[in-house]
Amino acid sequence: KEAGNTNGKGLMDMVHLPVLILLILSSPCQSNDQLTQAKPLSPGDLLISKDGVFALGFFSPTNSNKSSYIGIWYHNIPNHTVVWVANRDSPITTPSAKLAITDNQELALSDDEGRTLWTTARGSSTATATTGGAGAVAVLLGSGNFILRSANGTDMWQSFDHPTDTMLPTMKVLLSYKGHVATRFIAWKGPADPSTGAFSASIDPSSNLQFFVWYGTRPYLRINFFGDTSLFGGGGTTSSSIVYQRTATGDELSYMYTVPDGSSYTRFLLEYTGKVRVRAWNNSTSSWAAGFERPSSSCDLYASCGSFGYCDNTMAVPACQCLDGFEPIDGLDMSRGCRRNEALGCGTKDRFVPLPGMKVPGKFLHIENTSSDQCAAECRKNCSCTAYAYVSMSSAGTLASTSRCLVWTGDLIDTGKVGIFGSDLYLRLAGRSHVRNKSNIEKILPPVIACVLLLSCAALVWRCKYRGKQHKKEARKRIMLEYLRSTDEDGDNNVELPYISFKDLVVATDNFSDSNMLGKGGFGKVYKGFLDGTKEVAIKRLSKGSGQGTEEFRNEVVLIAKLQHKNLVKLLGCCIHEDEKLLVYEYLPNKSLDKYLFDSARKTKLQWQTRYKIIQGIARGILYLHQDSRLTIIHRDLKASNILLDKEMIPKISDFGMARIFGGDQHPANTNRVVGTYGYMSPEYAMEGAFSVKSDTYSFGVLLLEVVSGLKISSPHLIIDFPNLIVYAWNLWKDGKTENLVDSSVKENCPLDEVSRFIHIGLLCVQDSPDCRPLMSAVVSMLENKTIQLPIPMQPMYFARRDAEPGRNGDNMAFSSNDMGFTELEGR
Repeated sequence: KEAGNTNGKGLMDMVHLPVLILLILSSPCQSNDQLTQAKPLSPGDLLISKDGVFALGFFSPTNSNKSSYIGIWYHNIPNHTVVWVANRDSPITTPSAKLAITDNQELALSDDEGRTLWTTARGSSTATATTGGAGAVAVLLGSGNFILRSANGTDMWQSFDHPTDTMLPTMKVLLSYKGHVATRFIAWKGPADPSTGAFSASIDPSSNLQFFVWYGTRPYLRINFFGDTSLFGGGGTTSSSIVYQRTATGDELSYMYTVPDGSSYTRFLLEYTGKVRVRAWNNSTSSWAAGFERPSSSCDLYASCGSFGYCDNTMAVPACQCLDGFEPIDGLDMSRGCRRNEALGCGTKDRFVPLPGMKVPGKFLHIENTSSDQCAAECRKNCSCTAYAYVSMSSAGTLASTSRCLVWTGDLIDTGKVGIFGSDLYLRLAGRSHVRNKSNIEKILPPVIACVLLLSCAALVWRCKYRGKQHKKEARKRIMLEYLRSTDEDGDNNVELPYISFKDLVVATDNFSDSNMLGKGGFGKVYKGFLDGTKEVAIKRLSKGSGQGTEEFRNEVVLIAKLQHKNLVKLLGCCIHEDEKLLVYEYLPNKSLDKYLFDSARKTKLQWQTRYKIIQGIARGILYLHQDSRLTIIHRDLKASNILLDKEMIPKISDFGMARIFGGDQHPANTNRVVGTYGYMSPEYAMEGAFSVKSDTYSFGVLLLEVVSGLKISSPHLIIDFPNLIVYAWNLWKDGKTENLVDSSVKENCPLDEVSRFIHIGLLCVQDSPDCRPLMSAVVSMLENKTIQLPIPMQPMYFARRDAEPGRNGDNMAFSSNDMGFTELEGR
C-alpha cells in the first residue's frame, strides 16, 4: 500500500497504492495527538503522534474521492503507507463525516446524513459502555496504537486489539484464547480497495504450533511456529536486531516483536495477493527494504507438491521433489505427489531415514511428556506411523506441555527443505538393510581397490601424454578458428571476425576478478571490462562445462557479426584460447528488461511511454531478423531476460546461440531438438518441434502482454483461477475489462485505448495456429498505425508442458530451458 512503488518477479513484492489523497475541506485543521469529545475529527484534520511517526485522519486510496476512510499511516516518509483502517467495509460516500467520542465513551464515525459507519462498540472486547463521556480522550501513540481512555486514565479500547492487515512493533497480538483463534489479519481486497479481502491469516485453530494464510476457507500458506525461532524468521528477517516474543499465560497465547529505538518503521503485512512480508524503511533509498516473505516461490504454497513431495528451497530455483524412497506419481504434474518405491512392512522390517533441514509437514500429532528416545519408540511401535520429529520448542510455544515430539500417521504434505533453519525429520521406509549389512566390508573393499587402480592408471597415462595434449590444444585452436571462418549457411566465405587476444581480455577484467563479474548462467559468466583502459565492454566467458558448445558459439559469432540494427546487441569481437571461448559485446548499463519489469523497486522507471518504445523496438528488431536482413533468422528464444536496455532504455535483442538461419530458397521445418524457454514457445514448436517466423511472433505476443501487465507469463499465485497470463488476458479482453490487465504502476498515466489496442495485438500474436498469427511486418504496422482495423483473435487453448518421450519426433527430442543464452549482459 505504498504509493510510488510497484509489484515484482513474477509474483508482486508489495501491495502498492497510488498516493493517498487527503480530503481537504474547509474545516479548520487540528494536528495534535488527541481527540476530545468537544473537538471531533473532520475531513482535513489530522492526529499526529508526538514523535511525528504516525498520523490518523481521513484518506482516499485512489485519485477519486468517491469513497474515503479513517486510517493510520506513516506521517513523515514520502510513501504514504496505511497500517490500519477503521471503516474498511463501510466507506464514507457523502461529502462530509466526523469521528467523535460519544456520551457512552465510545468512538463513532458518522456521515453528514446521520448514519453510523463505524464504532468501537462493535466487536470490541475491551470497550466499556458507561454514561458520561466527559473527560474521555482518544490518543494516537508513537507506536501507531490509537487508544480510547476514560477520564481516570483507563484504556477502554485500542486499535492494536483490532488490526486489519498490518502488525507493528510492540503490537501484542492475542493469537488464541481458550483454544480458539483470537486475532485474524485480513488483507485488503485489492491494491486500492481496503475492504475485507479473500486472504486472511491466523494461528491454526487445531494447533498452537502453526500459522496459516487462508484463501477463503482453504489453506493457502502454512508457517511453522516452533521454539525460540521467529514466526517470521528463517534467515529472512529484515534485521538481526528484531526481537520476537511469544508468551503463553493461562488460556492465552500472544505474539509480539520489538525493534531498536529509532527503527520503528518496520511492519508485518498480509498483502492482497496472499503474500506475508516483513519490511523495514530504508532512508537512503526512500523505499521499503525486502525482508522475510512467504511464499517465496510457487512450490511454497500449501500442499503444492502433493503427498510425500517437498519443495526444495535450497535450489537456485525452488522446485518440487520426492522424499527419499518415493517416486513421482505423474512426472508432468508434481502436484499429484509421490508414491513409495517399496511398500512398508512393520516393526523391525522398516527403517527410519533422517532427513535434515526440513520444514516440518502439516497435520502432525503433538505427543506430550516424551523424550527424544520415547518419541522414536512411539513411532516405531505404531505400524501406521509414517514419520516423526523431535523439534526445537520453548515453553512459550504452547499453552500446555513443552514436549517436542511430533508424529505423523498418514501422508506427509506441505513439507520442504530449508537448510539450517529446518528440523530433522525421520521418515519410515521399507528396510532390508539389516540383511545386506552383514557383508558390508566384502562389498565395499573390491570397488575401492578398483577405483585406486583406475586412478593410478589414469595418472600414468596423463603423465605420458601431457606434451602431446598441449600440441593437440594448439591444433584444436587452429581448427576452431578455421571452422568459424569457413563457409557459413548463406554462402559467404571467410567471414572477417573481429578477434581480441586472451591476454587483452585478462587485463581488461583484472584477471576475471569476481568484483568485475556482472552475472552468470548456464553458459558461464559475464564480466565488465575496459579495453585499452577506457572502452567499457561486456565479456561473455563460456565455461568449460557449458551446454553451449562449438555449434552455438559459431552460430552466435557468425550471425551477430553480419547483423547491424539499432535493436540488436552489437558484437565487438571474439576470442578462442585453448579451451576458452569468449565473446565481447557492447556494454549496456541498464541490464535486461526482466530486471525492471518484474522488480517492484525498478519498474516505476518503466512508465508507459518507455514501455511503448520498448515494444516498438523489439518488434522492429524481430522484423529486421525475419525480413529486412539478407537472411531469414528465427531467434527461437525471445524472452524478457534476452532483451537488453542501453542507457537510453532502447531495447536490444540478444542471445543468438539458438537462432536458426535460412537462405532465400529455404523454408523452416521441424527439429528434433527443442530449445528455448517454456511459456514463450509456441504450441507447435513446444509439442511438435515445428518452427517458423510465426514462432517468434508468438514469443513477441507473450513479451507484449508481459510489458503491459508487469506479470510473468506463468504467475499462478498472482493470477488466481487462470493457468497463465495468456488465458488471463484473453478473458479480460473478452469481457471488455482490459484495463484490469494494465500494470498498476502505469495505469493512472497511460491512454487506456492505446493499451487495450496493444493487448489486442498481443492476443493476435499468441493464437494457437501459426497461420492465424500476423507476420511481424503486419504487427509493426498495427502498433504504429492506429487506423488499421484489428481482426478478432481466436481463443487461445492452454496447453500443459510436455516432457519428451522416447521415440517422439526422434529419440533425441529434448524439452529444455535454454539457460545458455546471453541473459546476464548487464551493468550493476
